[in-house]
Amino acid sequence: MQAVKLSINGYMYDTMIEKNWTLLYVLRERLDLTGTKCGCGTNDCGACRVIVDGEAKNSCCLLARNMEGHTITTIEGVKAADGGLHPIQKAFVEAGAVQCGFCTPGMIMSAKALLDKNPNPTEDDARSAIEPNLCRCTGYQKIVEAILLAAEWMKEGK
Repeated sequence: MQAVKLSINGYMYDTMIEKNWTLLYVLRERLDLTGTKCGCGTNDCGACRVIVDGEAKNSCCLLARNMEGHTITTIEGVKAADGGLHPIQKAFVEAGAVQCGFCTPGMIMSAKALLDKNPNPTEDDARSAIEPNLCRCTGYQKIVEAILLAAEWMKEGK
């Protein structure tokens, strides 16, 4: 076991890990941040997406020991300034982009990474941002609509 310090959602976590543990495992099993889902464990589905230093990444293939010194945001860290739902989360509900919900945290993390960098995305930008994420329920159109709706709301300060 080795000690690591991880900056997650604005908090510093000190925990003991094995050298082969993934960030996904540490989030879910050591830190009880279970919003990040384990879909495939092979970097293929995006259910485990988190934001690391502004980039959406699959946490199932990131070694936790390599995450010291990086800023990590999980779905638990996505919220409005007042602590309520973030405009992206509200837009997912409004647009009907949530079906079974399993892919939703990863989709929201991909959307947030996009909107943090590009507040005026095109439909193609939104589709590219969620390309690494798999959804078996929605057909992606409602998810794309939710991302574009969130962009509008964020510009309007909603």
